[in-house]
Amino acid sequence: MANNDSGNGHDPWKRDGDGPNDLDQIVQEWQKRFSSILGGSGGGGSGAGGGYALIIMLLIAWGLTGFYRVDEAERGVVQRFGAYSITSDPGLRWHLPFPIETVDMVNIQEVNDYNFSTEMLTADEQYVYIDIVVQYRRTDPVLYSFEVADPDITLEDVTESALRGVVGTSSLELLIGERREQIPERTMSELQETLQNYGAGTGITVTSINLNVVDYPKSVQEAVDDTQKARNDKERYELEARTYANDIIPRARGAAQRVLQDAEAYRDRLIADAQGEAARFESLLYEYQKAPRVTRDRLYIDAIQDVYSRTNKVLLDSEGSGNLLYLPIDQLMRQSNATAMDGNSSRSGDSLRQSAEATSDALSEDARRRRTRE
Repeated sequence: MANNDSGNGHDPWKRDGDGPNDLDQIVQEWQKRFSSILGGSGGGGSGAGGGYALIIMLLIAWGLTGFYRVDEAERGVVQRFGAYSITSDPGLRWHLPFPIETVDMVNIQEVNDYNFSTEMLTADEQYVYIDIVVQYRRTDPVLYSFEVADPDITLEDVTESALRGVVGTSSLELLIGERREQIPERTMSELQETLQNYGAGTGITVTSINLNVVDYPKSVQEAVDDTQKARNDKERYELEARTYANDIIPRARGAAQRVLQDAEAYRDRLIADAQGEAARFESLLYEYQKAPRVTRDRLYIDAIQDVYSRTNKVLLDSEGSGNLLYLPIDQLMRQSNATAMDGNSSRSGDSLRQSAEATSDALSEDARRRRTRE
């Protein structure tokens, strides 16, 4: 059974009482209606009237394409043959249809962001890996549409340039350490200044820059670890050297001061001894000038006494005596030396000399008496 056969000889796509459903017939009916509206009549003018009606319909449809709606967060930049015409505010608007005028919708409230990451050299010629997120808004729709050919690409290029300016003027240690928090602020300042220097501007305002990563590149991480280890060893050695210097220098200064004080004391002692010897010589000279012979004898006796006091030999004048006298002078001298080691050498030596002198005088007196009796 055919598609147009409903089973009872009727066309299922045509309602009862309708004529043939032909497209040409429908168009002719619409032409007649437009002709009657325009005041035309049927007959030979029906073809021309239908053409006018079709043109009017097309013009109306073309004019309807000029309606557009601008949202609250948007602004419409109307361009007439590619040149700026007006900026339309939010609401239902109309412009001359294409190709006379076109409209670019620019959202001035939406915050856009894009991620930027790269590796670059620092001021001390070290590699650093940086990953940031830049957030911006299109604040001026006219500048955004006309000032720069591709504002988004331009923003990315300017961001890289500003970031290189910040990283290239700082060392790697500062970027990773104390200046880490300054990277977004400095980059944002240079970025916004550069964008404003593009003629009248780009119509883009950077709202914030977030720093995600600033670290050594993975390809040089092992070398960086070795460098960090060497830096730590350097700091440790410097600390040890500083500690050693802080210990040895004060001791050396103290030793030097002690040597200076000993030298000054030695100098003062020599000067005092020399002055005392000079004073003694002057007093002795004065006595010698008054009694030369007595003074010479006294000096001779003192010299002999001083010499004999340091020797173990003892001379006894025992002429005419047949008795052998024995005195343990050597033992007495050793005892005197032992006493001097205990700090009493001067007093013991004087007492010993006095004892020896007394013994010698006694022996001499005894020998003299024997000679007298004989």
